[in-house]
Amino acid sequence: MPKKLFRAVVSDLDGTLLNEHHMIGDFTIDTLNRLEQNGVDIILATGRNHTDVSSILAKIGAERAVMITSNGARVRDMAGNLIYSNSLPEDLVFELYKTPFDDTKVCLNTYQDEGWFINKEVPALKKFHQDSGFMYEVVDFSKHHARSVEKIFFIGKTPEDLVEVEKYLREHFGDRATIVYSTLSCLEVMNKNVSKGDALAHLLTQRDYGLEDCIAFGDGMNDVEMLSSVGRGCIMANADERLKQACPQLEQIGSNQNESVAKYIQLQFGIK
Repeated sequence: MPKKLFRAVVSDLDGTLLNEHHMIGDFTIDTLNRLEQNGVDIILATGRNHTDVSSILAKIGAERAVMITSNGARVRDMAGNLIYSNSLPEDLVFELYKTPFDDTKVCLNTYQDEGWFINKEVPALKKFHQDSGFMYEVVDFSKHHARSVEKIFFIGKTPEDLVEVEKYLREHFGDRATIVYSTLSCLEVMNKNVSKGDALAHLLTQRDYGLEDCIAFGDGMNDVEMLSSVGRGCIMANADERLKQACPQLEQIGSNQNESVAKYIQLQFGIK
């Protein structure tokens, strides 16, 4: 049976396309470069902000790639031009700012069109943004505005630190927002029905192919809709166990530290 000819590769970043140091490897860069030269579209779908993703695309040297960012709240082209947007309503944002949490164990963040905001200094977060230099601004959320909020997210020192936060969010906002883990210790809130899969579907209304013509890779619970809706969804060996349980029908490949997405792409598309 011949291999299916996919038109696009859609990939998450952290834990998937990026290595364990949250950097893109040379083998992956070379593979994606050749993939695009072969006429296959590259779509990066991530919880990150587009500023971060732009720096990664610059390393790849891609010319036609598209960025799905903030778990699907935004879609932009290579130049940063906005293709699709779905923000949290301002009144809902002000309510979310008041979510109770233990400030010694959890930090509150937002991605907004004008940047990344956080309630306190967390130097450890800098390791995720070495390529782009994208960095937060510390603010008092009781006085902060709620304009153009892509997502609100809570980062705990351990997964257990977010248990009560998740319970509160689901009880108070479960019918008005999308609440999902991007990693074991990062709980994210977007507008209702926002997901990478939904954003991809919006993007493809402008293309001459559909979801069934895409192959996608991911490792977190924020990848469920994307992986489940495309022609082939692949889960990383290092993925969140909850994702493996949620999508048992999907193929599992190697780990991100071995650049397994690039290896899989080379086999699938016959790149040598």
